[in-house]
Amino acid sequence: MIAQLIKVGNSKGIRIPKPLIEECRLAESVNLEVQGGALVISPIRKVREGWAAAFKEMSEQGDDKLVDSESFTDWDEEEWEWK
Repeated sequence: MIAQLIKVGNSKGIRIPKPLIEECRLAESVNLEVQGGALVISPIRKVREGWAAAFKEMSEQGDDKLVDSESFTDWDEEEWEWK
């Protein structure tokens, strides 16, 4: 798809077709970045977005077990107050 740059004050702008905006899930604010000489426009993601779903999936698959159980000491088992 080819688009034309348009004058916006002292800057230039581009009209992004609605189907592309919807497919990329762009909102009012976007992230602009240059990668290898290309302008990349991406949605701004919330910090930790999708973590809850990822942790749920890990739990369902049994992949959320403690990796290093030897790191616990007797103090951890007997003295620590777990809430």
